[in-house]
Amino acid sequence: MLIGNSHSLRFNKQMQSIKNKDIAIIGGGILGLATAKALQQHASRSVRHPLSLVVLEAEPQLGCHQTSHNSGVIHSGLYYRPGSLKAKNCAQGREAMYRFCAEHQIAYERCGKIVVATSPEQILALDELECRGIANGLKGLKRIVGEALTDIEPHVAGCAGLWIPETGIVDFREVAERFSQELQALGGTIKTGFQVNQIQEQQGLFILSNGQEEMCAKHLINCGGLYSDRIAALCGLDSRLHIIPFRGEYYKLVKAKEHLVRHLIYPVPDPRFPFLGVHFTRMIHGGIEAGPNAVLAFKRAGYQRNSFSLKDTASMLSYGGFWRMNRKYWRMGLDEFHRSLSKRAFVHALQALIPTLTEDDIERQGAGVRAQAVDTEGRLIDDFRILEKSRMIHVLNAPSPAATASISIGETIAHMAIRNFGLQ
Repeated sequence: MLIGNSHSLRFNKQMQSIKNKDIAIIGGGILGLATAKALQQHASRSVRHPLSLVVLEAEPQLGCHQTSHNSGVIHSGLYYRPGSLKAKNCAQGREAMYRFCAEHQIAYERCGKIVVATSPEQILALDELECRGIANGLKGLKRIVGEALTDIEPHVAGCAGLWIPETGIVDFREVAERFSQELQALGGTIKTGFQVNQIQEQQGLFILSNGQEEMCAKHLINCGGLYSDRIAALCGLDSRLHIIPFRGEYYKLVKAKEHLVRHLIYPVPDPRFPFLGVHFTRMIHGGIEAGPNAVLAFKRAGYQRNSFSLKDTASMLSYGGFWRMNRKYWRMGLDEFHRSLSKRAFVHALQALIPTLTEDDIERQGAGVRAQAVDTEGRLIDDFRILEKSRMIHVLNAPSPAATASISIGETIAHMAIRNFGLQ
């Protein structure tokens, strides 16, 4: 807080030259845009509370990171613990996403997927997944064995599987772009190329600076994804979480081998980890992706194997939770690095699902980076984590299925903001 009349006079004069908003949302990915859209829609229905809102995005374009670097899957909600934020928001968000795409003529397909148990030892885990799917209200979920499995995916090898018809595919960057159009049509503002590196609180206002210019807002929502923990720290918060980046690398099937995959094909995931294992995904604009792995990245936006940031690496290595995580999962980490460096090892993992696949059948595609929150004890945070403070909301962990559930999560955060910020 500024103290004294001379400080107040200078502050008030300064504010006259700065855009003064009711709410600033940091992060122009699909989740930040969905939240902004939901808030602006609420404001458009309220005569008492017109709203001035800005979305601040560090990159020159919207949705440059997790929004556009993913496999484009509209998840069903099969995997998530019943009653968790993931389970609730995925179920609601999935159907909302399908409706939104249909209403706005965005290409999508409810193509379905199978989860395949490749050995008898995985049957118990498949049973657990089936129970979760039923508890989460999935429709059309069914166990398949023998010819029923190969009728759906003729080239798959497995002793049993689950058919999940509610899974789909879409281009989430197209969805985010449509969110941004709706937001601006409702009166919201978007400012790209604005990387927030300083946040000060003065006379009940947040002053957000990128080192060259400033924005001013009464309330703040942090949807910073890969940088959400740093934004929270700029606000003076100790979230007791740290973002550890994991790069997911993809291959794609060569054109002549795309017939090997009809739908989406997933393995039974290891319940100890929040990663789903390498799988096959049909893409909405054509082609078949294979992957991703989950290898530790040494840069938060590190999409290449040689990507490196001294700041990001030093921050990670100085965090005690990183070393505790490493002690728990070092063997898995070595396996992921091996798959990253060896195409043969990557193909070997894929052959568990499609045995006829060879190294000649795939070629390198792109990569994404997952913003994985890790607590001080080294635990990988599995569920969404949203922290409310006075005049602030911080989304500290929003991995997959955040894109699928973005409409639902955005509405959830908007309701929090309406209550927290006094916008009723």
